[in-house]
Amino acid sequence: MTTDLTFRAAELDDAAGIARVHIQAWRESYAHLLPAASLAGLEQGPREDRWRKIIAAAASDVWVACRGTDIVGWASAGAGRDDDSPRPRELNGIYVLASEYGSGAGQLLLDAAVGSGGAYLWIAAENPRAFAFYRRNGFVPDGATSAHELVGTAVPILRMVR
Repeated sequence: MTTDLTFRAAELDDAAGIARVHIQAWRESYAHLLPAASLAGLEQGPREDRWRKIIAAAASDVWVACRGTDIVGWASAGAGRDDDSPRPRELNGIYVLASEYGSGAGQLLLDAAVGSGGAYLWIAAENPRAFAFYRRNGFVPDGATSAHELVGTAVPILRMVR
């Protein structure tokens, strides 16, 4: 793989690229969790609008990983949203295209989003690749569980803290 992988803070013009990665990464990562029809029905326009609002609001930090000029991953983090936040900083999301697995893009994004200090995140309970990534980065389950609805399907989730 070439070494033209970079990362930077997201800009409003990145909303389309972030939305594209968001949709493709869900299709690649959640095929075992979500109905194929639901994943096939994900639409660029609404996701792009949502990302434009998130970036403009600046309530959370959004980072992108780029291969050349193409966005290949993103991460967002901000103040913990849970009433019982175990740490002040929450990783809201991080997704990298499957073609970038092992490239270091995920690590760059995680480091940019939460650094090496304390943080927490919620993860699909049946997401072994992501679970292993977070474990390697010092995150451990704290016993909190819930369910999160993704495109109409309840997905069991668990909280990890560092």
